[in-house]
Amino acid sequence: MLLVEILPSLRPSAPSAVKSSFTAEDAEERREERELFWNMSVRTVTATRYVTPLREGGSLPAIIEADDDGMYVLKFRGAGQGPKALIAELAAGEIARATGLLVPEIAFVELDADLARTEPDPEIQDLIRASAGLNLALDYLPGSVMYDPVAEKLDADLASMIVWFDAYVTNVDRTPRNTNMLMWHRRLWLIDHGAALYFHHTWTNYLERSRDAFPMIKDHVLLPSTSPLSLREIDSKMTERITSETIAGIVELIPDAWLATESPTNNSMFGSAAEHRNAYIEYLTRRLEPPHVFLEEAIRARSLSI
Repeated sequence: MLLVEILPSLRPSAPSAVKSSFTAEDAEERREERELFWNMSVRTVTATRYVTPLREGGSLPAIIEADDDGMYVLKFRGAGQGPKALIAELAAGEIARATGLLVPEIAFVELDADLARTEPDPEIQDLIRASAGLNLALDYLPGSVMYDPVAEKLDADLASMIVWFDAYVTNVDRTPRNTNMLMWHRRLWLIDHGAALYFHHTWTNYLERSRDAFPMIKDHVLLPSTSPLSLREIDSKMTERITSETIAGIVELIPDAWLATESPTNNSMFGSAAEHRNAYIEYLTRRLEPPHVFLEEAIRARSLSI
């Protein structure tokens, strides 16, 4: 479903087969700007109005209005995989931003259970009540359309950056069936990273698994737009952009409440939110250590697809 179908008044004209104006060089400029101005913080807003559900998948994200008069795509803590999906959305999204890739602003959203009273759908009522408290949202991009690989052509370096990033964070959800990328003002924006970092659904041997390849990269929508050469050339650049300090700063953004939810109910191996948070840092840091098996798997998959 296109987001523009939700608010018809914002629907743009049909996209033409043009090349995206956003390139790998633009991503480098964005990264340099981010180093100057990013202060490792996420704004918190309060939901004031439930606008409409986005009936995609089973998690029922929704467009909401907040107390800053902004519109957001809200991801509910009480849906699907619960806080883990929000942690993946936050961590992967901010890692992508740190590399210079475009991601809509991520915000924490305080949700009051009373908003359920004005919603006639019982399923949505239950979801709002189950998600009362701190949730996560992405800035709503009015007039955006889903990326179409036939209509929009990317340069090999930018495609390689995105494939490398998704292999690193083990994002299974960037396929031809569901690209989870938006075109907005002729630039490519990455969305929906809740399925990434799937290692955290079980913490058994998580450090050993940080060295695993990512075979599902073969299904990536942008893999055909890369080349083995462009993937290798982008590897060192991406590694340099994701420093240990960047990883620690991003993981520090994860609210204690989202980590604490898991400990008593899942027999967690972590005695505190701090220990739990440190495990994310260990996994992400160790996954960056050479050799990059996830990169070699992407190159192998690309070679087989030729």
